[in-house]
Amino acid sequence: MKTLTRTFVLTTALALSGMAAAPAFAYDENSTASVNVDTAGVGLQGYDPVSYHSVGVPQEGSAEFTAEFEGVTYHFTSEANRSRFVANPAGYAPAYGGFCQTGAAINKKLDIDPKSWRIADGVLYLYINDQAMTTFLKDHDNMTEAANANWPLIRDAKPSEL
Repeated sequence: MKTLTRTFVLTTALALSGMAAAPAFAYDENSTASVNVDTAGVGLQGYDPVSYHSVGVPQEGSAEFTAEFEGVTYHFTSEANRSRFVANPAGYAPAYGGFCQTGAAINKKLDIDPKSWRIADGVLYLYINDQAMTTFLKDHDNMTEAANANWPLIRDAKPSEL
């Protein structure tokens, strides 16, 4: 397995350290959950996971249309989207438990901005902001390998301890 260079990891960490200026979301830094949910157990900050795939833009869901998968309650814009999700939840749920993919690459469980995202090979990936996504894509292969290797090791850790 290729390893990210210490310089690259430090550069990435420094770039992401500026995330304090990013909007604060309902994110529990002391949770050991492997999924990124708010205090009510809602994932994607209430955005509809199906909308990323079907209309190509994140849309805020409604508490009127919900479904649960792997301990996360998702909101949907319509009954049709909820039904699509229920038929194939693993196909719509975000990677890395809904945490930032760049964060996983550098051994961090970072919250996300639901409007900073991409779909690759049918999988929804989320980022703390657009800068984190750009950073990830600059070294896509190595970052993907690092995120995939790190995730099993950090998935149940407290974000505050990483």
